[in-house]
Amino acid sequence: MSQQLQVRFGGYSSAGVKAINQDAFTAHLPEGIDRDLKGAAAVICDGVSSGEESQVASQMAATVFITDYFSTPPTWSTRNAASKVLQGLNSWIHRQNAARNARQDSMLTTFSAVITKSNTLHSFHVGDSRIHHLRGHMFEQITRDHTLTEGGREYLARALGADSHLEVDYHTLDLAVGDRVLLTTDGVHGVLSRAALRELLAGGGADLEACARRIVDAAAQAGSDDNLTALIVSIDQLPLETLDETHRRLTQLPIPPVLASGNRIDGFEVLDVIFSGTRSHMYLVKDSESGQRFVLKAPSGNFAEDAVYLDGFIREEWVGQRIDHPNVMKTYRPPREKRFLYYLGEHIEGMNLREWLQDNPKPPLDAVRDIVRQAIAGLRAFQRADMVHQDLKPENIMINRDGRVKLLDFGTVMIAGTDEIASPLDKSVPQGSVNYVAPEYLMGEAGSFRSDLFSLAVITYEMITGELPFDEPAVKRVSLDNYGELDYIPANRRRHDLPLWIEGCLRKALQPNPAYRYDAFSEFLQDFTHPNPQLEAHIRRQPLLQKNPLRFWKVLCAVLVVLNLLQLAWG
Repeated sequence: MSQQLQVRFGGYSSAGVKAINQDAFTAHLPEGIDRDLKGAAAVICDGVSSGEESQVASQMAATVFITDYFSTPPTWSTRNAASKVLQGLNSWIHRQNAARNARQDSMLTTFSAVITKSNTLHSFHVGDSRIHHLRGHMFEQITRDHTLTEGGREYLARALGADSHLEVDYHTLDLAVGDRVLLTTDGVHGVLSRAALRELLAGGGADLEACARRIVDAAAQAGSDDNLTALIVSIDQLPLETLDETHRRLTQLPIPPVLASGNRIDGFEVLDVIFSGTRSHMYLVKDSESGQRFVLKAPSGNFAEDAVYLDGFIREEWVGQRIDHPNVMKTYRPPREKRFLYYLGEHIEGMNLREWLQDNPKPPLDAVRDIVRQAIAGLRAFQRADMVHQDLKPENIMINRDGRVKLLDFGTVMIAGTDEIASPLDKSVPQGSVNYVAPEYLMGEAGSFRSDLFSLAVITYEMITGELPFDEPAVKRVSLDNYGELDYIPANRRRHDLPLWIEGCLRKALQPNPAYRYDAFSEFLQDFTHPNPQLEAHIRRQPLLQKNPLRFWKVLCAVLVVLNLLQLAWG
C-alpha cells in the first residue's frame, strides 16, 4: 500500500509488592508486506496467582502468540489465525497441567490481545485483564471480566490452560488516527477508576513508555497489592488508499500488446495463441533459458482503466502461487523481472468441463463422481487457505489428458486475510456466472464454502441431466428479494434412471438458503457416492405437490373432469 499502517507501543510492568512478577506483555510491528497482510499485535497476560508456575504460562502465552500469529498463512483471516494459535497454546498448557497430577492447574494465565490490521482493531480476550479504547473524550472498556464471586471472593471463570475447550471473546471496531488502546492487568484497573485511567492515558504525551509507567506508579500509590502492567498502542497512521492511489498501484506495469506466434516478451517465445478475447489473452510460451513451457495470461487493453478488473487479475496470480494442490492450477513466480503486466500459469493439455459436457451428454454416474471427487479435493485446498473460489462454472474446470481435474480462474476468489484490508474498490457486484452463482450473493450476503458447494452442485446436476436445476428467468438475475424466488426442478424428472438418494443429495446441496445445505464438502461427497436412506425416505414422505407438481396438477385436472362428468350425468 502507498500509505502503510503506523502504530507505536509503550509498556511498563512491575512486580509491585510481590516477590515474583507473573505478568507479561509484548508487541510487534512487522515490516513490508507482512504489515499489510497481518497487521500489528500487542498482548498482555496475567499469570494466576494460585498457580505455581503461572509466570511461565503468561510469558510463554505472550511470546508464542506473537511468533505463531505472524507465521500463519497470509490468506487466513485475523480471527481464524489468532484463534488457531490460541487453541494450540491452550491445548499445550492444559496438557502440561494434566501431567502435573500432584500440582493440578499449576500453569494458568489470563490473555488479552489486540491486532491492528488496516483500519480495524481486532481484540481477543480471556480472563480479567482489560482492553480500553480512547478516542478524544470517549473512553470505553471493550472487554468484560470473566469472573465469579463466591463467598465474598472473586474467582476467574476462564483462563488459558484451565480447560481443554477455550472460549475466547472476539470483538472488532473501526479505528481512527489518534486513537489509543490501553491494556492493563487487574493490579492496575483493580485500584484505578475508569476516569483516572482516561485522564492518565489522554494526558500521557508522546512518550508511551513513560505514560505506561505513570499509570503503573499511580496504581501502586493507590495501594495495589498485585503485579502491575500497562501496555499502550497509539494509532498514528492508517493505510487508507484513495481510488487514484489504488489505480496507480495496479498499473505500475503496462499491459502488453496483443501477441502472435513467434513474438517474444521478457525472454519468453510465444508458441501458440490459446485464446484472445475482449477481457484477456492467453498464450503458450517457452522460456528461452530453461525451455520450460507455461501459459502466459495478459489482461486486455480494454480494461486498462478498470481497477476492479486489474485487482482481480493480480489476485489470480497471487492465489495460484499460494495454493499447492494437484487439483488447482498453479501460477509461478517469473524467473526474471517483469516489464509488463501478465502472469505465468501451468500448461494444462486437455479440455474444459463445458467441452466434456458436450462430448458426454448422458455420462455414467461413476464418471461424474470422479470429477466431483477431484473438484472437492481442490475446493478443500481453498477452504484450508481461508479462501472461497466464488466463480465455479464448467469453463473454469479443466480435465487434462490423464483425467486430472484442475480448478482455474482465481480473479474473484475471496481471500479472508486480504479482504480485511480496506479498499476503495466497489466489489459489491454478484460474484461468478449468473447460472452458477450462489443465491446468497444475489441477496447481498457474504459467501462461504457453502457458496462454492452450491455452484459445484449446479455443475453436478448439469453433468447428470444436461440442464440447470432452476428455471432461467427471461432477464438475468442480478439480485434476489428472498430465497423463495428460486424454484428447484428435481433431477430425477429429467433423468428417470437417477436413484432417489442421488436426487435427495442434490436437492440438499442446492438449497437456496445456505443454512440448509451440507455442513461440509465431505458430507456432500459421502451422500453422492453412498446411498443415504434418510434422504430417500425424506423425498418419499413429501406430498405429491412437492414431489411432482406436474403429476399433481394432471391428477387434479383428471379428478375435476370426472366430477364435472358425474355432475352432468346426475343433473
